[in-house]
Amino acid sequence: MKRYHFLLIFILLVTIESCKNALTNNKIIIRDTSITKITSFNTLFFDSIQLTNFLLLHPELSTYENQFNDFYKGRNYQYAWFDKDGITDQAAHFLNLLNNDSNELQDSSMLNPALIQLYNTLHNDTLHKTPQDSILKTELLFTGQFFLHAEKVYNGSNINTADLGWFIPRKKIDLTNLLGETLKLKASEIGLTADTNSPYKQLQTQLSFYYQLAKKEATDSIPFQLKPLKKGISAQVIKQIKNRLAELGDLPINDSLMKYDSLLYKAVVLFQKRMGLSVDGAIGNKMIEALNVPAAKRIKQLLINMERLRWLPVIKDSNYILVNIPEYKLHVIDSGKNIFDLNVIVGKTANGTVIFNSQLKYIVFSPYWNVPASIVEKEILPAIAKNPKYLEKNNMEITGKSKGLPTIRQKPGPLNSLGLVKFLFPNNYDIYLHDTPNRELFTQSSRGLSHGCIRISNPQKMAAYLLRNDTTWNAATIDTAMHQPKEKWVTLKKTIPVFIVYFTAWVDKNGLLNFRKDIYGHDEKMSLKLFKQ
Repeated sequence: MKRYHFLLIFILLVTIESCKNALTNNKIIIRDTSITKITSFNTLFFDSIQLTNFLLLHPELSTYENQFNDFYKGRNYQYAWFDKDGITDQAAHFLNLLNNDSNELQDSSMLNPALIQLYNTLHNDTLHKTPQDSILKTELLFTGQFFLHAEKVYNGSNINTADLGWFIPRKKIDLTNLLGETLKLKASEIGLTADTNSPYKQLQTQLSFYYQLAKKEATDSIPFQLKPLKKGISAQVIKQIKNRLAELGDLPINDSLMKYDSLLYKAVVLFQKRMGLSVDGAIGNKMIEALNVPAAKRIKQLLINMERLRWLPVIKDSNYILVNIPEYKLHVIDSGKNIFDLNVIVGKTANGTVIFNSQLKYIVFSPYWNVPASIVEKEILPAIAKNPKYLEKNNMEITGKSKGLPTIRQKPGPLNSLGLVKFLFPNNYDIYLHDTPNRELFTQSSRGLSHGCIRISNPQKMAAYLLRNDTTWNAATIDTAMHQPKEKWVTLKKTIPVFIVYFTAWVDKNGLLNFRKDIYGHDEKMSLKLFKQ
């Protein structure tokens, strides 16, 4: 089966149509009285007072009282997990899902021993002697366990995402509708993460691998080297490096030789790509540092990024732009496919790029750069004090005064800090995409260098894509617009969603697990929320 890129998360994360429905307030559930013992697929019904009594006996499920009432009221209190032949195959598949997720996530809270015991009793009851109250208890426990599991898998932990610097609106799920739609699926299709190629499921599978790795992982660290190890060299440490790469799956065939051979070279390059390191085949200390990260730390990193995947909203537009900050990459998604990528430069640690979403609406060719007051105060004024001709040298001009500071802008041209074009998506953070005159910086593996905005490596390609359906624009007119003495604004006929996200672990389009450094410390902050220290 074709593997999907992790960046199609908005399309693939939720595979059941009902998940697209946002949770609405004050919705009115009308009891469907057309469902009766005569018209229904089974003759099992119960009374609403029995549901009330069940919830009193199971306070751990009281959080879902509204969902229980809405779900069963909508089906006139007809059983959902039973039909005329008894307990359904859907129930068995749901228990299998719980068991699988519990094993892969190492989370025993996903299992309900009482529910499993009731199911086994009913499954083995060929003479149908199970008391009716046990059948009803089983029915309602299945529904409650579904709500618990869906809440954990879809909504995740009860964390204020804004406290962690995440300003993309968190996904909302209608659990009642989700259950109804799930039960319409074939029994074998049941599974909140049934799509094995979904980004969440891919990370969950990798999590299982790392749990196993942690049990047998070597405790000794690979020592740092005085100089990078290159192909052809022989050294004692090579054997240790081979063992580590073999454990991680980068080296398919291991041996006891101490020589850096061609097979090891391929493994080194693969590992460097997965870690976002400089891909040069030389084993330097940055690579050794990545090799020495213990499995326990990677497990936490996987869990943190799985949690972020739970937060993401479902996007209805199949065309969008996504920037993954720790990856230093921009991805253009068109008709659900990742059609091209661009290297980007993001904010440095002190001026971190904000995690949010908006709609790209304007292209500004040959832009002015209105220098932020903070930069005027901290950088421009001290530079003018040292060199009175600083403004002239940098093609800048004073346009006025505000709050005791001069307002300064840089004129269009090759020296302009925004380059020859910028792309605006209105937001409260004053962040946008733009060109840069410093193109040599895109060759660096770590590109947290800006004041917060996002510099892109090929702005012409981006402009051509955004204007592809406008016959008045082509490569020549775009180039001309980028070299004018005054800026030119172009309003897009249709806006395109932009998502600026923060993932330090994902599975790529080739099925390879990628890790990146936590450049802003967001993983570290989230770890304090998710894990007991």
